[in-house]
Amino acid sequence: MLGIKEIEQLIPHRHPFLLVDRIDELEPGKRAVGVKCVTYHEDFFRGHYPQKPIMPGVLIVEALAQVGAVAILSAEEYKGKTPVFGGINKAKFREKVVPGDCLKLEVEMIKVKGPIGIGKAIAYKGDKVATEAELTFALL
Repeated sequence: MLGIKEIEQLIPHRHPFLLVDRIDELEPGKRAVGVKCVTYHEDFFRGHYPQKPIMPGVLIVEALAQVGAVAILSAEEYKGKTPVFGGINKAKFREKVVPGDCLKLEVEMIKVKGPIGIGKAIAYKGDKVATEAELTFALL
């Protein structure tokens, strides 16, 4: 298991934009499973929506991308690179995410060629799929 300090050694994201609390499973360069426990104290809830807080779907996708970044950047040949989005495809938002929910974030690399890759990403809320997408990334 990797905690915040270990995650910060692999990816460049920092609070308040680090959206992963821990990594529970890691196959360097291939796959990672992380967790984000959503609290009411998240900065984005001040404006989305103050009376009925819902985690924005784009931030769930970003949390998935960060887990994918841990997976790919943990491979020796990619250490120290900066991951950026190249595309988001087939995104589906199936369950709303609110304070008190814990998301299990799974990302598996389905194609990596040089500095470009695609990951299959799924966020689970309990046993239900909350969000899924194919994430294309580039490493700079």
